[in-house]
Amino acid sequence: MPRQTKARTPSFMIEIPLKVSDKDAGVLASRFEAGRQLYNACLGEAMRRQKLVKQSKKYQEARTLKKGKARTSAFKEANQAYGYSEYDLHSYCTTIRNSWIGEHIDSNTAQKLATRAFNASCRVAFGQAKKVRFKGKNQLDSLEGKTNKTGIRWVNETLIWGDLQFKPHLTTYDPVMIHGLNSRVKYVRLLRRRIGSKSKTFYYAQLVCEGKPYLKPKNSISQGTVGVDIGPSTIAIVGDESAKLTLFASELKFNQKRIRQLQSQMERSKRANNLSNYNPNFIDKRGRKNKGTIKKGRHRWNNSQSYQRLRNTKANLERKLAAHRKSLHGKLVKEILGLGNNIKLEKLSYKSFQKNYGKSVGKRAPGEFVSHLKRKAESAGALVTEFSTKTTKLSQTCHQCGSVKKKNLSDRIHQCDCGILCQRDLYSAFLAKFVDEKELLQANQAQNAWLGSEPILYAAWRQATQTNLRSEGRVSSSFGKFPESERVATKVLNVDAKNLDVVPIRESQVEASSHFEPPSL
Repeated sequence: MPRQTKARTPSFMIEIPLKVSDKDAGVLASRFEAGRQLYNACLGEAMRRQKLVKQSKKYQEARTLKKGKARTSAFKEANQAYGYSEYDLHSYCTTIRNSWIGEHIDSNTAQKLATRAFNASCRVAFGQAKKVRFKGKNQLDSLEGKTNKTGIRWVNETLIWGDLQFKPHLTTYDPVMIHGLNSRVKYVRLLRRRIGSKSKTFYYAQLVCEGKPYLKPKNSISQGTVGVDIGPSTIAIVGDESAKLTLFASELKFNQKRIRQLQSQMERSKRANNLSNYNPNFIDKRGRKNKGTIKKGRHRWNNSQSYQRLRNTKANLERKLAAHRKSLHGKLVKEILGLGNNIKLEKLSYKSFQKNYGKSVGKRAPGEFVSHLKRKAESAGALVTEFSTKTTKLSQTCHQCGSVKKKNLSDRIHQCDCGILCQRDLYSAFLAKFVDEKELLQANQAQNAWLGSEPILYAAWRQATQTNLRSEGRVSSSFGKFPESERVATKVLNVDAKNLDVVPIRESQVEASSHFEPPSL
């Protein structure tokens, strides 16, 4: 008989800090180190078997077949011939546990580590990654079990792992925490984090619970369609009754100068303690003295205490930035879900964003925001639809006359001969609302909604330029110049200065007339 599998149930996660003594922390450090070595061994074995599979004749024959069941079964036979599967790797990790590793890692935790190693190798097999990364010392910071019955488990508000027991460190029980503790726990993940410049270690329990997360009354989900347009550092949101144009994580204080200082200090300390790993200094053609580059090949690096202290300070600063950015992303996700439960946006390549706009992406993280949006929408019962840019071309299309005109990235305003004038990102987000299931733009629906949405889009554009001007002292070039300021400046130039007894404004001063307050819409 075929094996019957249970249907997957919805899940959510809560994180709880743990009380860990110094003695227990030493035991946990040994177990994390054993888990790291087990993971590396499974990852190395998985990559070895994958290499044998790709060199086999069955694999080469399967590549010549057309896509279909025959091709899939041929690849499956090639994998089975060399034991390249998740369960084969489980058997391999069982043999590894017949050593000192078995004293620290239970069978369920070992199988989860083998699964992680197999999934990492699959990313290389499917072309999603170029290579795998083996975990260095103190680089494996999470261990988890398969169920809440054996191994790492949560029983009566206590984390139990073998002979270790840890009580939670909770100061208050908010509704979110109470909801999680009252739900059934599927499995438990044990986390290790290093916080502070002195790199003090803290441990947390992540409970993966069955059900849906607690929804606060203020974060209720509205009914409606929301169009979203995402850029490397900006986002435009258009709902049925409101719109918004803003920077990703605009409140984030990214201290790039301090990070560069720490990087320079780390480089000087590293070079001073490892001179044999660097080529000698040289003078270029212009007579400038340059420091030697790192020699090719593998090297042994000696890191001083000063270097480790600088590295911990930089890591702690980046950790705070990442936590603050994640919090700001969460607020923006709640705003979007508060506008509607049907969210539509273009399917973009965020790897391309990283290559072309590395600094902006590193600071704002648009890809991480989209992942956050999908995860929250799924848990809340909302729908996120991504459509191709090839069939829609929202930034080039005019819904009123149907003309398609290619724009440069520097063109931040959509201005058509038929009279449509709008900020480019806001206009794309507006049109995204009317993309159907076949990934085609319904221009008729957009025309019917344009009269009611035009003042909303203009108000969002005006608000974005004013807010950005107050916070950063200048308007972001990606927002474009709000046309109302130009109209005010033109009116002032056309007024007869003698009748008003004022000094006329020169044309060169138009660009500097940012102090004029445009009339409200």
